[in-house]
Amino acid sequence: MNNDIKILQDTAECVVCIKPSGVTSEDGKVPGMPTLLADGDKKPLVVHRLDKEVSGVMVFAKTPKAAAELTRQITDKTFKKEYLAVVSGEAEEHGVLEDLLYHDRTKNKTYTVKRERKGVKPAKLEFWRLAVAETECGTVSLVKVKLYTGRTHQIRVQFASRKHPILGDRKYGSEVNCRIALFSRLVGFKIGADDVDLTAEPECIFPWDIFSEILGQI
Repeated sequence: MNNDIKILQDTAECVVCIKPSGVTSEDGKVPGMPTLLADGDKKPLVVHRLDKEVSGVMVFAKTPKAAAELTRQITDKTFKKEYLAVVSGEAEEHGVLEDLLYHDRTKNKTYTVKRERKGVKPAKLEFWRLAVAETECGTVSLVKVKLYTGRTHQIRVQFASRKHPILGDRKYGSEVNCRIALFSRLVGFKIGADDVDLTAEPECIFPWDIFSEILGQI
């Protein structure tokens, strides 16, 4: 196991860790999280994903049984996922965003569309504005996001389509030069008889450092 990966919990059934930015959730042409978390030749199983550029809390299953159970919870929406994001502009205090999304695999980009058709999927999230700040980049908002669906680039495109791109997300319209300000804050699930809720804070770099006091209280 790579010592650079921060482990939050490690049991016989699963391992919960913080995925760094720039690392893929799955193994591909280059080693991803399963290789970095491997115990000898035993690699954990992927049950959910984060975009390569996005960091934060993830859970990986260590057994097929645990993988099946976590996948079931994701499917029936009892698996909890919360994110933090810093977006451009002053976001509303609270909102529920629902869209139809189409992911273009050739461009690796997701679009909001008006009508259902092949490849189009519904997407839903809820958000709460935690703080607003004035910066050299203009007004920015810290938001907490609860996902109800897990579409590719969902949070990124749903906020961008409402003129609130996530800072550093050049693919979806941000003009700010920083690491994408989207972080998986919490995962919550049940494994065996145990209810697990694990959280973490993003690294204290721009723009997260603007909200460091608030992040330490949530």
